[in-house]
Amino acid sequence: MSVNGAMREVIGESASAVEKDPEALETGYLQLLHLVERLHRQLLDVIKDELERIGQTDINSVQALLLYNIGDAELTPGELRSRGHYLGSNVSYNLKQLVEKNYIRDERSNTDRRSKRVSLTETGLEVRDSISALFERQLSSVEQVGGVNNELIESTNKTLQRLERFWADQVRFRL
Repeated sequence: MSVNGAMREVIGESASAVEKDPEALETGYLQLLHLVERLHRQLLDVIKDELERIGQTDINSVQALLLYNIGDAELTPGELRSRGHYLGSNVSYNLKQLVEKNYIRDERSNTDRRSKRVSLTETGLEVRDSISALFERQLSSVEQVGGVNNELIESTNKTLQRLERFWADQVRFRL
């Protein structure tokens, strides 16, 4: 399926509608841009709600998602940024906050003393596990309640991966 075809499927338009009306591609693309932004904010709201529900009020949803994405790994702040999860300055700020609150340990690299590596403490692992349990609960009902099945997820993931590659190429090759 083409990017256009996958986008049409994601936003619910028929293939013939876009082919007959080039403005439909523009409308659908702009809608997709807004949805991506809103979905990220909504995910942070869902995580914030879960943190409040379990009484974890000393960190925010961005920090909890950061803990979830670090998981069992030992990474540098640069590796976190390069994975595309976080904006540059926010990583440093949030990591500093998480170190101070004992969710993350940071250690200087043995090979390059200028470089730090971060990993989760026991407290950080507990938050990671809570967020993981949240996603597992959602997974058990996303199809029945949300009407989102595996085929739709695969199609949407393919579309978003193609957009990610397209946008990366826009920056990389200054298109």
